[in-house]
Amino acid sequence: MTVHILHVHSTFALGGKEARAVRLMNAFGDAARHTIVSAMPDQLSAREAIAPEIRYEIAQDPPPLTGKPSVGRYEAIAKFISRFDLVLTYNWGAIDAVMAGRVFARRSPPIVHHEDGFNADEANGLKPQRNMYRRVALSAVKALVVPSETLEEIALKTWKQPAERVHRIPNGIAVERYAERPKPDAIPGFRRKKGEVVIGTLAGLREVKNLPMLVRAVAGVPMSTRLVIVGEGPERNRIESVATAMDIADRLHLPGFLPDPWRYLGLFDVFALSSKSEQFPISVIEAMAAGLPVSSPNIGDVSRMLSMANYPFVAPDVDEVLLRDSITAFARDPEHRKNVGEANRMRARADYDERSMIARYAALYGEALGRPGILG
Repeated sequence: MTVHILHVHSTFALGGKEARAVRLMNAFGDAARHTIVSAMPDQLSAREAIAPEIRYEIAQDPPPLTGKPSVGRYEAIAKFISRFDLVLTYNWGAIDAVMAGRVFARRSPPIVHHEDGFNADEANGLKPQRNMYRRVALSAVKALVVPSETLEEIALKTWKQPAERVHRIPNGIAVERYAERPKPDAIPGFRRKKGEVVIGTLAGLREVKNLPMLVRAVAGVPMSTRLVIVGEGPERNRIESVATAMDIADRLHLPGFLPDPWRYLGLFDVFALSSKSEQFPISVIEAMAAGLPVSSPNIGDVSRMLSMANYPFVAPDVDEVLLRDSITAFARDPEHRKNVGEANRMRARADYDERSMIARYAALYGEALGRPGILG
């Protein structure tokens, strides 16, 4: 019997958590059909990565996921989610669906909540009122899934969740695909120029990704560079304005969203992360699998993810000068960035293959359903 799964997302624009959710949907094949809700109804670009054979729909009639707490609104949400076998909720933007499941527990199907990180409004510290709300809402879920040690500690100590409910499942990818040599034209409109160092990143163009800081950092690198930011979002104009102000508009390339990162990541020389908040970013794993060195601030589990060879290049704070210096160190020494990149590739192969991740999620969801093995 096919399992009907509801996915409640804060946004379904393609980012790390959305990419993982879609990869799991694709892996479960015809064992499940899916309904997707986005709290931001116009943010649906992740659907482009869903395999053609997967049965899914975008919900057309969901109740609003945001608003003031009220019994009436929770009841409407509870009525909506009651038609599904399993409810998967993602991040703060979906927490009201979790609360509705708690308030109307008798009519709620099993809920598994996923926390992958925080938006810009909590990048510098969690809000106490949200912590309390999470603590209450999460008391009724079958499981809480986090990808990082940092989030696991928050779930246990700040949100007061019992250890048996919290599951840390590191993100994984199809590591072997990243061994492919990219075609020179894999990024539309981009061609490498002789002698330049290509700095690249994959990110939704959102405030929390702090991409204007990355532009300023790259502008300060004292050698010929090009910055490629793959992704789309509301910060595009601001990023372009900063590039113009820093006089590198002609060295910034914004191709928009591109699927299949293994097809083009190898065109970069250095992968850079500038986010205010991350936990266990899939983009960093992808960069590692492609054999790239990584320049990043020390946020979330990034320093734990990377190879020991890369660790000295992790900036101690979110700061454009520190990020500039890390990028510059790699840009100046092609042999060293090659060696660090290869160490990262080996770490990705050893620790971040997606087969283990998929098996753990399938087992957890099957357990929540009371039907072990139903998803593979």
